[in-house]
This record gives sequence, C-alpha cells and structure tokens, in this order.
Amino acid sequence: MSRVETVLGRARAAGRPSLVSYITAGVRADWTDLLAAMIDAGADAVEIGLPFSDPMLDGPVIQQASGTAIRRGANTTAILAELRRARPRAGQEGAVPLIAMSYANHAYHRGLARYCGELAEAGFSGTIIPDLPAGEADEYLAAAAGAGLDATLMVTPATPPAQMRAIARRTRGFLYVMSVMATTGSTNERDDERRWALAARALAARALAAQGPAARSAAQGPAGLGPAAQPQAAWAGDVGGRTVGEEKAVREPQDSARPVLIGFGIDTPARAAAAVRHADGVIVASALMRRVLDGAASPDIARAVGDLRAAIDSAR
Repeated sequence: MSRVETVLGRARAAGRPSLVSYITAGVRADWTDLLAAMIDAGADAVEIGLPFSDPMLDGPVIQQASGTAIRRGANTTAILAELRRARPRAGQEGAVPLIAMSYANHAYHRGLARYCGELAEAGFSGTIIPDLPAGEADEYLAAAAGAGLDATLMVTPATPPAQMRAIARRTRGFLYVMSVMATTGSTNERDDERRWALAARALAARALAAQGPAARSAAQGPAGLGPAAQPQAAWAGDVGGRTVGEEKAVREPQDSARPVLIGFGIDTPARAAAAVRHADGVIVASALMRRVLDGAASPDIARAVGDLRAAIDSAR
C-alpha cells in the first residue's frame, strides 16, 4: 500500500473526512509556496495539475490557470525540477502525499515508465489521468505500480454498475467520483442530490467489489447485467458494455476498501460539509484556483483551506 492509500485510508479508519486540495503547477512564481500553505492548513493530500494546452475536462478556471502557467513557460520538466528544489516538507516526507493530475498526452509523450518514474523521483505519490479510459489503462497502471505510485481512477454519473465495481477494484489511492457530467468547477445546487446519490452508488460498488466473485455474480443477476440497465459511459471506464478487466479482476486481491472522494463543483465549506456526509472526503480545485488567479497570497489560501478543513471536520 503506497502513500495516498495509506494516508487517506488511515483517515477513513479514524472516521475523519479527507480533504484533497489542488494547485496548478507554474501558475505563479510562488506556486510552491501556495502548495506548502495548503499542506500546513490541513489538506490530507494535494493534487498538482500539470498545465496542458487542451484540458478537455477542465472548466474556465482551471483552463485559465493552465494557460497562465504555459505563458509563463511552465512545462513538465521545469515543474518537476521546481518541485524537487522546493521539497515541501510534509509532501516529501509522505505525511501529505502529492498527486499529479495530468492528461494522457503528457504521459504517452514521455513514455509511461519514464513519466511515472520522474513523478516518483520528484516526490509524487499518486497520479490521475482523467482522459484515459480504464479499459485502456493496463500499461499505465503497471507503470504507476512499478514506480510506487497510486493510480486513481474515476467514475461518473454515466458509469454502469458493473463497470463501477470493476473500477472500484482497480483504482488505487481512492475512488474519484466525478459528481456531474460537466467540466471542473460546475456548480448547481439542483445537482447536489444527484451528487450524493452517485456517491452512494460508489460506496455500494466499493463494498461489492471487496466481496468474492460468487457474491458479485449473484448481485449482478442473470448474465452479469447488474441490477438495472443503464446507458454506457463514453469515458472513465467504458469498454463497450463489458466489465473493465472482468477476467483479470477475478484473480486480483479483493481489497477494495479504498476511500471514496467527491469532486467537481465542491466550491464552498458548506457544500464540502454536505458532501462528506455521503462520502469519505472531497476534492476542491476550482474554488481555490479562483482565489489564486485573483492574486490571493499564501496566508489567504491557507485560510481558505483551513475553512474547508473546519467545515468537513464539524460535519461528522
């Protein structure tokens, strides 16, 4: 078990909700200071976004942050070098793991083994590639495991039950719930009940994934179709109607008790507090990056993360 899973799993076992914050690398000259402020303010882990020119999953805020970083000359090589030099205390010691949030282009351009190895050398403990379907991720997952990284997979509102269970088995670190079929930062109070319902489905998938093959087969019903027919997802685990890694999953250890965290549109302490009543934790990105883009200094970012920390801790 590597660092992300160890840290977030320990929080879950203690009944404490997890908070994962986010910073776009290279967005400002002081971005590593902002990272350190998030760590000091109580984030359990920090996603570090590697800027990309075509961030298909990101909304306006993260797109603006990526564009700003690229115009400043940020690239993967420079970012990893900056991170090695800065060595945020808690992140390097593993108390607060760092997770690379990137797109498949970054990884495949460098080569998967090299990419994952360089992430680990720079101090990362986990990796997320949101535009790589889980059904096509075998080589990536192997490269991440070989480098000692937790490769976290995502589920969406369109992920069918059987695929959600398979993704719950294959993910490492935590199970990332993309709570709306929209880009990052999308917020609408009317979506909240659907968010919480999806989190409940993810928790159920995790529980079933941890059971033996016979129990899963009985729960899936005739021909393994699952409790209800649902439309096939176009991404985040879609493999044309068949369970992701179906045969492989039967042989894998059934240890899928990984935390379930909700992201996308968790923009205020109140919404974060509501979310952790339905899941093991939250990921907050656009709300923090909006402050960064508006010029917030490290103490301001620390206060924002501290407010989120206080809100979710008081919700349990």
